[in-house]
Amino acid sequence: MKSVKEKTGLKRELGLLHATMLGIGGALEAGVFVMLGYAAGLAGTALLVALILCGIINFFTMCSYAELGSAIPKAGGEYTFAKAAYGGFLSFLTGWFELISNMFYAALSAVGFAYIISYLIPTNVPLTAIITVIVFAFINIRGVEEVGRSQVLMVGTLLSILIAFIFNGLTTPNTEAFQLSAPGGPLGVIQAMAYIFVVYLGAEAIAVAQAEVKNPGKTIPRAILLSAIVLLVIYPFITYAMFRIVPPEAISGQSSPLIYAAQLSMGDLGKIALVIAGTIAALSSVNTSIMAQSRVAYALSRDGYFPKALLRIHPKFNTPHVAVVIGSVFTAVLAATGVINFVGYATDFGFIIGFALVNLSLIKLRKEKPLLDRPFKTPFYPFTPIAGIVTSLFLLIFIDPGVLSLGIVLSVLAVLAYYIRMVGYLRFRVAFGGISLSLGVFTAVLTYLIGTGIMPLNGVSPTTITVIFFILLFASIIQIVAGILNVTSKSHTF
Repeated sequence: MKSVKEKTGLKRELGLLHATMLGIGGALEAGVFVMLGYAAGLAGTALLVALILCGIINFFTMCSYAELGSAIPKAGGEYTFAKAAYGGFLSFLTGWFELISNMFYAALSAVGFAYIISYLIPTNVPLTAIITVIVFAFINIRGVEEVGRSQVLMVGTLLSILIAFIFNGLTTPNTEAFQLSAPGGPLGVIQAMAYIFVVYLGAEAIAVAQAEVKNPGKTIPRAILLSAIVLLVIYPFITYAMFRIVPPEAISGQSSPLIYAAQLSMGDLGKIALVIAGTIAALSSVNTSIMAQSRVAYALSRDGYFPKALLRIHPKFNTPHVAVVIGSVFTAVLAATGVINFVGYATDFGFIIGFALVNLSLIKLRKEKPLLDRPFKTPFYPFTPIAGIVTSLFLLIFIDPGVLSLGIVLSVLAVLAYYIRMVGYLRFRVAFGGISLSLGVFTAVLTYLIGTGIMPLNGVSPTTITVIFFILLFASIIQIVAGILNVTSKSHTF
């Protein structure tokens, strides 16, 4: 069986360098500049071990991305893989979380950019974040080639500054020998892994843009695995260099440990350099996340889950400009809210669920479509994808309980959105009308029982009973009228 080819107006413009920088830039975001302090408080210098283990977990799943991306090089990333393997609700749920996670990720990166530059320039954080989203929405509308070029420039500069920081840290005189310690024991290391895993997220942006990658059979797996390896190498070196300058107990309370360490070691020049690096990291993530969310929305629209308007391709730039604009509007709203820091934790939940589903998709497709053309095959199958599933889901145990609650809410919303799409607007309205009518009748009966005294409310004053009676009466009338209107509706189809 031949590998599936994308039959759309999207153009294949990304080469190996552009695709690799897209993956590195998607993961090297503002989080690594602001999260290492808290993680060091959990794991001590054993944060090095936590980062290496996170990198290995990430590499397991990136192998699955590489195989599926080379075999099914269509827009949509995780959603496209789950659709090919399972279809139906499971694939929609994958795309749903992929879309929402990238929106949150882009919003958080925009806010991170605003906070980082505030170290040097006083700024209005929400306004700066909104402007950042608008600018990169425009870049994405201009075309994926523009995204690729900007990524090469930004990520190249970012890596240069980080390598200079590493070199400075490794050559800084240190009278005390480095010792690996974990004040919180193994549990502290695992908690740090669950917290810091987000710094590896974003490299799968290559899979999301795979319909625009040249020679996908070779370029996609190479770019994905190169990105994963670069991240696995550079993060521990950054952390080791930081610990050579500042001990973990001195950075656990710092808002930006890397900037703090650079300032101690290199003065104001180091501070400015790391602020520039953090700024580039944040902007790079905004860039790739906006691109990723628009391609997922495009794929969901292509399969009829979202309005067909999202399928429109710009006549000049060959990009899904409507999907870019609509996704960017939601991202800008998220970036401007005061609760974005909490809501942003949903990125962890969504991406980890996506990792598990990608590995499951690989296993199912290996069994059901053994003849599918696979230019790259995951090594040590099936142990690699199984390890990816187990280790990814294991991290969910140690994620903040609020994140799990938010994930449940988002799952319920996904079920509702899928149900509306499957049954159609009219039938959903009729079903909702039936529920409303039933509740109205029940409330009316309850009102009658209370008003006649058949159901006495012991210990409640007569005035309060009267108030309750009229509230229930009003509610029953509204519910019955709404139910009748919805049940008898014969228009406004979806």
